[in-house]
Parts: sequence; structure tokens; C-alpha cells
Amino acid sequence: MKAAQFKEKYGPYALVAGGSIGLGAAFAEGIARRGVNLVLLARNEERLKATAARLREAYGVEVVAIVADMADFDVVKKRVSALTIEIGLLVYDAAFAPIGLFEDTSEDDLARAAAVNVKAPLLLTKLLTAPMIERGRGGVVLMSSLAGAQGSPNLAAYAATKAFNVILAEGLWKELRPRGVNVLVCQAGAILTPGYQAAEKAKPAPGTLPASVVAETALNALGRGPIVVPGATNKIGRFVMTRLLSRKAAIGVMAQNTGGLS
Repeated sequence: MKAAQFKEKYGPYALVAGGSIGLGAAFAEGIARRGVNLVLLARNEERLKATAARLREAYGVEVVAIVADMADFDVVKKRVSALTIEIGLLVYDAAFAPIGLFEDTSEDDLARAAAVNVKAPLLLTKLLTAPMIERGRGGVVLMSSLAGAQGSPNLAAYAATKAFNVILAEGLWKELRPRGVNVLVCQAGAILTPGYQAAEKAKPAPGTLPASVVAETALNALGRGPIVVPGATNKIGRFVMTRLLSRKAAIGVMAQNTGGLS
């Protein structure tokens, strides 16, 4: 889709949740490059303002920066609802991933994972798609993970929340497409973000992609189908894990990759 068509379908503003750094910032840049103005939500005010300033300077778009914790949806809803601009695209990239054995994970961390990864994308999608349906145009991109394709030991809660987003997006894709609203879930593998590079001391996992590649793949896939898996290696891996192996075997493979996480 050409930039002008993208802007007409998904503009004049796109909201990116988790848009200050890493993949969220890559999404914001890809959208700004297409001439669409931005609303960026993130917790870290310093990084948020720096990203907003950089995108304004580089692409000449308007950028509204909103400091908000996606775990507190009441605050998020209040601040987003106060906007008087037209949001034609939602990209939800914010996430919280408790790592380690479930028995060692605190209730607070489990509650935060559910709030950031499930409640916020569910209710923000509800909030923003209502006016999109009325206008007969718009889009939603929800970020998921290959970890959500099967049980993932030591990432059990995180993987479960990411599975939720896959099923949500697939259902909404079918519901909202006739209303002019495109919904897509991006089921990514490992991504070269600052957080991943800090946690991964060894060489990157097979299929690891730069954030810019994942963002561009998702934005280019919007309107073409309900799900996209960036990268040939990840596509093959997902096919093997979900179509060729038994669930038991797939969980075993994941355990080999995530069993050492703590």
C-alpha cells in the first residue's frame, strides 16, 4: 500500500502503545514515514519525549506524547478519551513478561502481565474501534509472540497472554473487516530490542530480526489477512511447531529454548 493510501485508510493519527523505544518506536517511525501523525503512549517520560522530538524533526508529523502506564487502564482511558483528534490506527506493542518458574512468580507480576498484555489491548481496542466502525475505516495491530503458539515453560503466563491476543485479533479480523476496519496480529520471534539484547548474553536466537523489519512487515501486511509471522525462519518454525509436531512435542521443544530462563 502506498503512503498516500495508508494515510487515507489509517490516518490522520495512529496511536502506538509502548511507542518510546524498541519495537514500538520502530512502528512509530514506520507510520511517521507514511505521513501519519502519532499519539505515543509509554511510561518513561524522558524516552517518550526524545522519540517524539526525533520523529517530528525527521518526518514533519505531529506527535502527541502521553505518559501512561498500560497497567492502569483507567488512567489510559481517561487520557486517550480526552484527545480531540481522529485516531485511525491502533498499534499495541506494550508488554510485560514475567520470566522464571510460575511457582516463583509473584501475584503482583502475574496481575501486571494480565493488565498490560490482556486487559489494556482488549479495552483499548474496544475504545478506539468504535469510532473507526462509524467512519467505516481504520486498523488495529496487536503484537503477539511465537511463544504464544504453545505452552512455554518459564514464560507460561506471558505466553498465555500472547495466545489471547492471537485469538482476539483473528476473531475481530472477521467481525470488523466488513465494517472497513482491518485487524492484524503480528506473531513475532525474537526481536533485536534493547530489552532483548540486555537479557540475551549469548548470540541471538535463530530467526532474530531487527525491530524495523518486524514493524515494516506488520504495517505492510495490514489489510491482507488476520496474522503475519515476520521472517522465513520464524514462518517455518511456526509451521513445524503448530502443524507437524504434537502439542506435547512442541512444548518440549519450547522447554529446550526457555528452560534456562530465570
